[in-house]
Amino acid sequence: MSWWQVIVLAVVQGLTEFLPVSSSGHLAIVSRMVFGGDAGAS
Repeated sequence: MSWWQVIVLAVVQGLTEFLPVSSSGHLAIVSRMVFGGDAGAS
């Protein structure tokens, strides 16, 4: 995982942390949409 991927996922998690839906779910969705895979796979 590159540094820019880490930064993007960190921003997404920070912005969605307050929502009543799991921020981990948002990370998985963004990772698949933007990076084409699972965030934890690298």
